Parts: sequence; structure tokens; C-alpha cells
Amino acid sequence: MNDVARMRRRVVKLEADCKRAKEELERTFKILRRAMKGTIYAMALVVEIKDPSTAQHQRRVAKLASAIARKMSLSEEEIEGIQMTAAIHDVGRIYVPPEILGKPTRLSDIEFSMVKTHPKVGYDILKMVQFPWPIAQIVLQHHERMDGSGYPRGLSRKDILLDARILAVADVVEALASPRSYRPARAVDKALEEISKNKGVLYDPEVADACSKVFADRCFEFA
Repeated sequence: MNDVARMRRRVVKLEADCKRAKEELERTFKILRRAMKGTIYAMALVVEIKDPSTAQHQRRVAKLASAIARKMSLSEEEIEGIQMTAAIHDVGRIYVPPEILGKPTRLSDIEFSMVKTHPKVGYDILKMVQFPWPIAQIVLQHHERMDGSGYPRGLSRKDILLDARILAVADVVEALASPRSYRPARAVDKALEEISKNKGVLYDPEVADACSKVFADRCFEFA
């Protein structure tokens, strides 16, 4: 066998080895991705068990936030990140006593202060996990508002991650459109009015408009 033939065989073998290695990496990546999603949904279940009054809240917010992100033409990777984050955005509520979460009357200032700790608690739980997306930061920021009136850090406008601005709108719309222990549900159109009225003040205008279009175009409805 001459040198050229041997070189060709080596090249073919190298290409085959590279292909096998790539396929193995892809299989490993898919396994890790599934494991990560399983972990996220297990954490979401913990929140649902702790707070039955909002058992479906995180799932519904995740679906709406994904629909808004898609309406805004975000990439599939970004949409998946928002969906995963929304699925556990209230994980910090495990720190809040159940008698406060399920209280049938208005919360006192002290009780509301305890509820307001949940974004930071969620951040502390998630910050050490290496997700493909900034999940911990998004969870920390999902109650921030455009005018700086939100919590826990009083961030405003572009200091708030876009993902958190999308989650904020989806979170409010779902909360208003669902019954709570202290009030009945509002109609979805009333919830959208709340978002529209406060866009540019509390909520990102582009996100608010995309949310309205999601419902107007019948791209989404709460199950």
C-alpha cells in the first residue's frame, strides 16, 4: 500500500471517529438536558405541594410567557429558557409560611414583607446551579417594575433582563385571571386592561403589546 492510500485510510478513520464522538456528545447532551428539565419540574412540584392555592400558576405562567416570547420573535433557545424559568419562578415561596400564602384576607405589612422575600430566596436556591440560561437572575428580577417601584432591588427599565420583563407580564396576567384565596378571578380582558394601562410605567411596552396580541390572535388561552 502506497503512502497516499495509507493517508486516505487514516483520514477516513479520523472522520469516522470524529462522527462517533460527535454523536456520543449529542446523546450525552440530550440526557443531561432531560435531567435538567426533570430537576426543574421536580422543584416546581415542591412549590405546588407547599402552596396548593397556586398549584397550576407556574405552569400557566410558563405557557403564557413562552407564547409572549414567541410573539416577540425570540429564538427557540431563548423561549425554552423563559419556559424553564417560569416553571420555577416562585420556588422561593417554600420559605413563606402556608398560613400566609393561603390567607383569605388582605395581608398585613409584615406578612407582605415576608412574601416579598421569595424572589431572593429563589435566587439563593438557584444561583449555584449552572443552567444554560440566567435562571437565578430572572427569578430574582420577576417582580421588578419599569419605573423602579418593584422588588427586591428596585431595578428599572433596561436594568431588568428582558426575560424577567416577559415573566413579569405573564405572571400578573395569570394571577389576575385566576382565583385566589382572598379574591375571585377576573376576566382575561380585565387582566389585559391592567397591563395595557400600566405599560411603560410598570411593564415593558413591547412585552405588554405582545401579550395583548397573543390573546387577540388566539395564539393562547388558559386551559
